[in-house]
Amino acid sequence: MSPSTGLGPVTVSSVLGLYERRGHEHYGEDVTQLQHALQCAEHAARACAAEELVAAALLHDVGHLIADERSPEWRDDVDDDRHEAAGARIVASLLGPRAAAPVALHVTAKRWRCAVDPTYHAALSTASAASLVAQGGPLDAAACARFEAHRAFDDAVALRGWDDAAKDPAASVGSLGDFEPLLARLAAGRT
Repeated sequence: MSPSTGLGPVTVSSVLGLYERRGHEHYGEDVTQLQHALQCAEHAARACAAEELVAAALLHDVGHLIADERSPEWRDDVDDDRHEAAGARIVASLLGPRAAAPVALHVTAKRWRCAVDPTYHAALSTASAASLVAQGGPLDAAACARFEAHRAFDDAVALRGWDDAAKDPAASVGSLGDFEPLLARLAAGRT
């Protein structure tokens, strides 16, 4: 097993297999991990995002799936699994830095949006508002400035918007297989 991911070799097959095994799990929202991933990727595709960003949207929460199952004592407002860092490591090894950067920064993008837009903060889902507390709350002014200067700022903020919109339990979504050719093409470009 790979010490950084728990997946063994990170391949398109191993990552999709992880979603097939654990994608049925909920994470505090009314959708499963798999529904959320597919909805997020479809939002990105409909926005004509670059292929790496569509892949990032699909895999942005993969870090939740490699984490240990949450104990009954888990509290979203206290406990943070740092899924964005774990997910970014997986995505970087499979697809490269352009896809990994928005994955690594999608929590920071939430914290930034909460700092700069009080209406955004007020509109967070219950689970997202609770996890915001564990993730450090809204960014301060200096952290906002650093984030705004990051080369992946625009991609991370776009991903955050799709992430927030991808929580509809009634949405019709495709399947992982719909995105497999995209992931395979991007992964092949890394070798």
